[in-house]
Amino acid sequence: MKKSQPSQLSILFADDEPSLQELMRMELPHLGHRVTVCPDGYTAVAALERETFDCLIVDLDMPGMNGIQVIERAATLSPKTEAIVLTGKQSLESAVSALRFGVIDYLSKPCRLSELQSLLQRVAARRELKRNSAALEKQSESSLSGSAKLIGSSSAMEEVLTLIRKVARTQSTVLIRGETGCGKELVARALHDQSSRSGNAFVAVNCGALPENLIESELFGHKKGAFTGADAQREGLFEVASGGTIFLDEIGELPLAMQAKLLRVLESGDIRRVGDNQTFHVDVRVVCATHRDVETMVESGAFREDLMFRINAFEIHVPALRDRMEDVMPLARHLYLRHRPEHASIENIFADETIAVFKQHPWPGNVRELANVVEHATILCDHPPILPEHLPRHFGDKRAKREIKATSLPSNPLSLREMESLAVQEAIQRHQGNKPAAAEELGISLKTLYNKLNQSDLANKKTG
Repeated sequence: MKKSQPSQLSILFADDEPSLQELMRMELPHLGHRVTVCPDGYTAVAALERETFDCLIVDLDMPGMNGIQVIERAATLSPKTEAIVLTGKQSLESAVSALRFGVIDYLSKPCRLSELQSLLQRVAARRELKRNSAALEKQSESSLSGSAKLIGSSSAMEEVLTLIRKVARTQSTVLIRGETGCGKELVARALHDQSSRSGNAFVAVNCGALPENLIESELFGHKKGAFTGADAQREGLFEVASGGTIFLDEIGELPLAMQAKLLRVLESGDIRRVGDNQTFHVDVRVVCATHRDVETMVESGAFREDLMFRINAFEIHVPALRDRMEDVMPLARHLYLRHRPEHASIENIFADETIAVFKQHPWPGNVRELANVVEHATILCDHPPILPEHLPRHFGDKRAKREIKATSLPSNPLSLREMESLAVQEAIQRHQGNKPAAAEELGISLKTLYNKLNQSDLANKKTG
């Protein structure tokens, strides 16, 4: 399995010998790393106060502030920085003292560059391991509950699966389009799992849920002191995903200023943390998704045309659930068994009456709505078959109510704003107060949902 090379390290080197300083200033960049060279311990600590480094290489026997003191300060100022010590005395006592502060190893002077390179490879590997661990945490936070996967044998889904197989083996940027809740993230995961990057991180980012003032920091990271509250250097999600895949969901929600910065990253692969002047390269496959009409957004000036072309190298359209009704019951069974795997041997999990209700429902919330309905039924039903009475209240007659509303004119017509407010309130009620889920069903960002609620509150206060 192909693995990506570890990204470059930012190294702080401190030694009082000018010849060694010059050697490291020349050779470490040749090994692919960025280096800051300091002539003594005091200068090294000052550098640690300004910036966080991946690795500290320090001479134990410097005059003034010695290497042990620098390492002790580094443990407080930058606890994630790995330390390597140089010693001319080959003193076991000095080495043991350094190890108490988490030093990964030490080198005796004069050291060979091959030995140093080997140690730096260990540092990079440890850093990669920590990054993948962080990526798994992000993946766990953002993933749907249970072992979600693409389910369906309809012709529409077969076409999607064929496209996934074809594009997964490439490095092309992919745009996944489809209604809210139809499974766009699952398509992105399938692309990653079938690619050469499957052994590395998959990081999912909901662009619509990121606070506008923190989007750049979340995606690209920030340098210590870059802004109020930036107490330490932080890796961005692009860096966390290095070697793997980053999934930018709801790409249409990105502000224009952020779109320009994202375009530069997609074109060069180079990112710069907020507050930093240095750029570094990341090897990331980018997959985007949206439920919005990006072409219309381009015409209105809300989305950059050059970014649209860049993210749309290959497009996959995920069909709505109502357009592949033959997949509803296989999906429902799969979703049920995620909660009750012990019932896998039961053939008829849903009663015939329940199946009829499911097949008549238009599923405006797509697979996400189906998952909520099945989970509700699973809680109420102790043992299959699941009956209509186990479904959420009024679920079965929603379709009939919609048909009645469509064929009859109200005696007191509602304004557009009142209709919007009613739709928002009903969605929130359907999801038992879960506003992010309601926003997903309505096809709007969480920020837009709160704006609608605030408008409704203001209107009520004026009329109250």
